[in-house]
Amino acid sequence: MLSIDPASLSERENYKFLIGSIIPRPIAFVTTVSKDGIINGAPFSYFNIVSSNPPMISLSIQRSAGRHKDTARNIIESKQFVVHIVDENNVEKINETAARLPSDQSEVELANLTPVDSVKISVPGVKEAKIRMECLLEHSIELGGLDSPGCDHFIGRIVQFHIESDIYEKGRIDPRGLAAVSRLAGHNYAKIGEIFEIERPK
Repeated sequence: MLSIDPASLSERENYKFLIGSIIPRPIAFVTTVSKDGIINGAPFSYFNIVSSNPPMISLSIQRSAGRHKDTARNIIESKQFVVHIVDENNVEKINETAARLPSDQSEVELANLTPVDSVKISVPGVKEAKIRMECLLEHSIELGGLDSPGCDHFIGRIVQFHIESDIYEKGRIDPRGLAAVSRLAGHNYAKIGEIFEIERPK
C-alpha cells in the first residue's frame, strides 16, 4: 500500500486523490442571484447533509486563483440560494452550466433551464429538478490556502422543500424515481445502481 504525505503534493495531485477516492459524491445544482439581478447556476459535488434538526446542508466552493466564484460571492452578498438534486433527466443540461461565463451572463439561460419562483426567498429555482431546497445562509467559513483562503464553506438552512409528487409517498422519497446521479472522477458520473439492505445492530 502506498503511503503519501499530502504536504508533498501539489493542489492538483491532492484534488485527484480526493475526487478519485471519495465516491460517489452527490451533486448540488445551486442557483443564486447577483446584485445586478443575474441568475447564476452551477453544479458542485463538495456537498452533503449537515443536520436534520434544523435541516441544513453544506457546500464547499473552491476559489479560482484566490477569487470567489460567482456562486460563492452571490451567497455571501444575498445570504440565499437554492439547491437542486441532479438526476438522470437533467444532468446533461446541468453539465452545460459548468461552462465559465462572465458574471453578467446566466448559466440558467445558457442551458435553457426554466426559472421558477421560490416561496420563502428571492432566489428562483429551476423547474427541471425533481427536488429543490430553498436555503438561507447559516454560516460562511473561509478555509485553506497558504497566502489566502482556498475555498469557501457554506452551511445553508433549508426553509422550504419542493419535491415532485410522483416520487414522494408516505414521507419517503423513491430513490429509483428520483434517479439521482453522482460524481466520480474526471468526466465520469454514476447512477444509483443496485440497492441492497443491511439491518443496523440494535
